[in-house]
Amino acid sequence: MITPWDVSDDLDYKKTMEQFGVNPISEIVNTLKEPHSFMKRGIVFGHRDFQKIADAMNNGKDFTVVSGMMPSGKMHFGHKMVVDQLLYYQKYGADIYIPIADLEAYWARGMDFETTKKLAIEEYITNYIALGLDPEINVYLQSKNETVKDLAMRLSKRVNFTEMRGIYGFGGETNIGHVFAPIVQVADILHPQLEKKVPVVVPVGIDQDPHIRLTRDIAGRYKDFKFIAPSSTYHRFITGLLGGKMSSSKPETAIYLSDEPTKSFKKKVMSCKTGGRETLEEQKKLGGVPEECVVYELYTYHLIEDDKELKKLYEQCKSGELTCGTCKKECYQKLVEFMTDLHEKREQAKEVAAKLL
Repeated sequence: MITPWDVSDDLDYKKTMEQFGVNPISEIVNTLKEPHSFMKRGIVFGHRDFQKIADAMNNGKDFTVVSGMMPSGKMHFGHKMVVDQLLYYQKYGADIYIPIADLEAYWARGMDFETTKKLAIEEYITNYIALGLDPEINVYLQSKNETVKDLAMRLSKRVNFTEMRGIYGFGGETNIGHVFAPIVQVADILHPQLEKKVPVVVPVGIDQDPHIRLTRDIAGRYKDFKFIAPSSTYHRFITGLLGGKMSSSKPETAIYLSDEPTKSFKKKVMSCKTGGRETLEEQKKLGGVPEECVVYELYTYHLIEDDKELKKLYEQCKSGELTCGTCKKECYQKLVEFMTDLHEKREQAKEVAAKLL
């Protein structure tokens, strides 16, 4: 399906991919029996070494997914993107590991361990399970996982400060814990292979690619373990409601999974940035610009599963047949239905989540 987010026409993404050697996911999508809608719609746009994972999926072989969690605020629809990908891999029987980066939160953000744990359970893990993730996942706190910490200590010998400074920009004022945190994350990604030597994939945003490259480099340097270099996929970030970034710390920019369908929530949705024209007359004459519309993004990422339905909405917007006011109202109704169902499931998921850590 052709979408407004074709990477070949997006110079910023194309330049980044060429700079770092990231390959377009389009070259693999057609080899998958059932590619994720994110892949078909250009939301997941790039990969490193994903063919290994595709082969495992197509042939019923074992593979692992690692997706770290940094609990720093309320969980919003941007975070939901990652869960949607985990649900996809779960259907193929993948082993799923979710490290909670409480060590990094402590070293780099000054968060205490109890606060991080509480936020991880009540806000993130509860929503992960409510969204459909099997509670039989490998979720753990970095600070409590001795295998990960031990592996990180051993892997640290394969990297020096000059390399870390070049990748992360560490300076003389950076505390040593913060410097060490990325090595713990490398261990998070590689340690599942200590138990089962199968391919691993890490779904991330393109901003995390330097860390993926470091992990792949260290995996190759540590010959004793014979690690399989991890694969990765790269997804776009959903735009905030007012344009710019969707942020946990700015309620007006985000739809939180804990939001209640109140008047204020409706106002937030109806205030979304759109690709509409300045007047209704211009809208009908020139059509809208869904490529610049946050509401259309919400439909594409989260609210419309059927490609034909999405294509019809796109064409109605472009032709001027669909007005922004009508489109927002329909989006609000879909969100209310989704949130109402999710809240019911959250209540059931709370007790389960509390027992996982």
